[in-house]
Amino acid sequence: MDKEHTDRVAGPLAGVKVIDAATLFAGPMAGTLLGDFGADVIKVEHPKGDSLRNLGWEKDGVSLWWAVVNRNKRAVTLKLSHELGREAMLRLVEDADVLIENFRPGTMERWGLGWDVLHELNPRLIMVRVSGFGQTGPYRERAGFGTLAESMSGFAQINGQPEGPPTLPPFALADSITSICGAFLTTAALRFRDLGGGIGQMIDLSIYEPIFWLLGPQATVYDQLGIVQGRSGSRAPFTAPRNAYLSGDGVWLGMSASSQSTAERTVRLVGRPELADEEWFANHAGRLEHQDELDEAIGAWVGERDAGEVVEAFGAAGAAIAPMLDIAGIFEDPQYAHNETITTVEDPVLGPLRMQNLVGRMSATPGKVRTTGPPLGGHNDEILGGLIGYDEAHLRRMADEGVINSR
Repeated sequence: MDKEHTDRVAGPLAGVKVIDAATLFAGPMAGTLLGDFGADVIKVEHPKGDSLRNLGWEKDGVSLWWAVVNRNKRAVTLKLSHELGREAMLRLVEDADVLIENFRPGTMERWGLGWDVLHELNPRLIMVRVSGFGQTGPYRERAGFGTLAESMSGFAQINGQPEGPPTLPPFALADSITSICGAFLTTAALRFRDLGGGIGQMIDLSIYEPIFWLLGPQATVYDQLGIVQGRSGSRAPFTAPRNAYLSGDGVWLGMSASSQSTAERTVRLVGRPELADEEWFANHAGRLEHQDELDEAIGAWVGERDAGEVVEAFGAAGAAIAPMLDIAGIFEDPQYAHNETITTVEDPVLGPLRMQNLVGRMSATPGKVRTTGPPLGGHNDEILGGLIGYDEAHLRRMADEGVINSR
């Protein structure tokens, strides 16, 4: 990485070079997390651009998904199936720390960019291979969108109202979870390499496994008890009271009383202290058997009061409840404002652009959102010319043969 670029970077991963050759969500978001904390992330796209550039909301020709998911990255275009594109990728990988890709298994091998080739070229390289179902197995060649993972992981079957159908999330849930796992596995591999192992490794990361892992002890519960968890709406199958309640002024609030002391404070607050003296109230199993009674008591109390009064009373009593905010409410929330959970980044087209900030606050190496998603091929000259060293004639040839986008 050149010194000028190093000086612009903040965070514990400064000096780590990441090649992000993935598309859409899971792989790119893993790269984004690394970039947020200082890694130099070079986004490699087909000359026609990542599909995310044309997905969802736009303003003034700028994809708002793209601006967020590919922040803190530099962008080059390469047609990897072309020999000139392959050659350029190999030169990028020579001194890279991490390569992220999410092509169908076998595609990189077909292009001469498989793990064996790249590992021999750069033994310290960590290659993160994101796919729907992993690099091996009977489903390895299936399309791997997050929707399939949300369907097959068991998530959709437990999400929704008891009388309703299985429900998919309205956002890229499985991809997002996969990206967090991908960033974690990458940092674990970097630590092994740098603190004694000395070599890189290949990470085989499917999209269905992280969301399956996140669902808790379902596999163990089924193995030991034969229980198949069903849909329970906003209730939880392992604790009560826990539900969504509507206030008198029409605001939905989410409440949980997972600890015994919080459950006791809650029923006393809502004017039903005698419930805490019931024998069945002493544990989760008993309260689950009486959750209709508990919901009726809490719901009636909440429904007679404005949301602000409810939240204040719960806080004073040491119980737990919060309004179910939409994004407009989040923009006005004082806790979000105090923690700067939403930050402002300057976009070259849109100007000041607000988006979610980094996750977590590191006291010594905090990281930073430095840039929004870059324009298509916006750093071709800087990286292919300056970093790799291609001359003007070679860049013209690449453009003429469709390996990079026209300049």
